Amino acid sequence: MATAAKTPRFSHPAARDTCPFAPPPAYRQAQQEEPVSRVTLWDGSTTWLVTRHEDVKAVLTDRRFSSDSTRPGFPFISAGARQLNAGQPTFIRMDDPEHSRLRRMLTGEFMIKKVEALRPEVQRIADELLDRMTEGRSSADLVREFALPLPSLVICLLLGVPYQDHAFFQECSRVLLRRESSAEEVIDAQARLTDYLIRLTEAKRSEPDDGILSRLVERGDLSTEEIGAMGRLLLVAGHETTANMTALSVLALLRNPEQLDHLRRHPESAPGAVEELLRYLTIVHSGLTRVATEDVDLGGVRIRAGEGVVCMVNTANRDEQEFPGGDELDLTRDARRHLAFGFGVHQCLGQPLARLELQIALNTVLRRLPGLRLAVPFEEIAFRGEMLIYGVHELPVAW
Repeated sequence: MATAAKTPRFSHPAARDTCPFAPPPAYRQAQQEEPVSRVTLWDGSTTWLVTRHEDVKAVLTDRRFSSDSTRPGFPFISAGARQLNAGQPTFIRMDDPEHSRLRRMLTGEFMIKKVEALRPEVQRIADELLDRMTEGRSSADLVREFALPLPSLVICLLLGVPYQDHAFFQECSRVLLRRESSAEEVIDAQARLTDYLIRLTEAKRSEPDDGILSRLVERGDLSTEEIGAMGRLLLVAGHETTANMTALSVLALLRNPEQLDHLRRHPESAPGAVEELLRYLTIVHSGLTRVATEDVDLGGVRIRAGEGVVCMVNTANRDEQEFPGGDELDLTRDARRHLAFGFGVHQCLGQPLARLELQIALNTVLRRLPGLRLAVPFEEIAFRGEMLIYGVHELPVAW
């Protein structure tokens, strides 16, 4: 069992190659040659990089790897990411029992049966957005007019947040999720968004509604600051992830016309198609971070207590041992073992909602826009490599 610290292979995050849908070559090479390896972070510190499906699952289910970002040695992808986890932490950066205590308060809101009851409303929103986007026009930016407003409207509806404030919270989200954001920029955006949600929470005490924020207030066992932090997490994650998955999925389908045609001809296959797109694209492209609380042997390497670990779910989701031919998009593949939502006790709480929104969004776009195509050359599409959540900044399409 190797115990000595190894020479870092490269700096994380690494640059992508010519294919914007594929993980950077450095990670694929590490997966083949040294699946648990050392890399250098932005501040000169080093951390362990885990790239195989089996090893990533092992880390994410092992309680000896902590999600608590206040622990010494916890790896941060950028200065902004470190600041994002300072101050009022959310439960995704806590360990049990506090993690479970807070997460259980929200579990019922995202149960499959309850989310499925939203299908007619989400479908209505999708159709209305496409009605406005296509009225009197034959081209538009799919991000600005469909992919971003759809989950934004839905999460506002669920939380009880006024959608007219979407420009404000979307801009705060962009700052919080941009790797190049300075600590000062993150502090400012985080404070403005948290203060906004605290004020909104206070208003719910006197004028409650049917939203999640009001139900959290009614519990009586959470402070306004705790509710504000939970609201911030749900609001940011609830629109950024699905918006980027929607636009990136449409682009991937346009680049794989036989797969697009399959989904268009078989709309009932949308649930499986969404799983394959989640696997293939894996928009949480900088990895999931943990820190060891005691010595752990993993993949032939001994990780010492206090050493950080970055789990690369994008390479795990293309691991040939788990997904043969994983570099190809195949909507008929059984991709349910993917790790795009994480794994273990910290697996994404909102995944039933994300699945529902993606199924509706893709089927509606393909049904309503039979002539859908890119309005600019593929080479002109600007990808969000600088963001913690991958995607495209704009997606000009025509029909």
